[in-house]
Amino acid sequence: MPRPREFDERQVLERARNQFWATGYAGTRMDDIARATGLGKGSLYGAFGDKGKLFHRVFDDWCTAVVEVAEEQLAGGPDAEALARLSRYVHLMAENTASDTEHRGCLLAKGAAELSQHDATIADRSAETMTALLTLFRTEISAAQRHGDIDGAADPEQLAALLLTVVRGIEAVGKAGLPPETVRNIANTALAVLPRPA
Repeated sequence: MPRPREFDERQVLERARNQFWATGYAGTRMDDIARATGLGKGSLYGAFGDKGKLFHRVFDDWCTAVVEVAEEQLAGGPDAEALARLSRYVHLMAENTASDTEHRGCLLAKGAAELSQHDATIADRSAETMTALLTLFRTEISAAQRHGDIDGAADPEQLAALLLTVVRGIEAVGKAGLPPETVRNIANTALAVLPRPA
């Protein structure tokens, strides 16, 4: 009969995530994870598999959280409030980046940049996450168009792609060290260029 685990899995995954987040996948050894979590390498391998499998688990959890945050802000509702929901989410992402004084950036962006070319699991999960975000943006843009807050002749797919690129790009330039006010201004400008009805 297997022995029950004597650790908090969620806490271990959080500490592993923070280690990967700080040092990247290639720069993290299982010894580092063991030190960060307080578990022996044998326990880590037994519970989560090798470093790649552990990172897949952490990365998947992170991507789920990214979409959940977006869904909380862009969950639909009255068409009259769609533009406000879009604005609130874009500003939230800018503020999160502006307040990231350690310039760690987003684990989704870091993991995808480092691994997606060689790791199909990471590439597929990244694409799935971006597609979910794109769908949320498109839905809200279409709602704002129905209400007359965004030009109905504009292509909601293209506008959604623009906002997605801005939000993800804000994280990249914030990580590179642009001042917080610049990051906030990028968000303001992106929302200001959404085409309004004549």
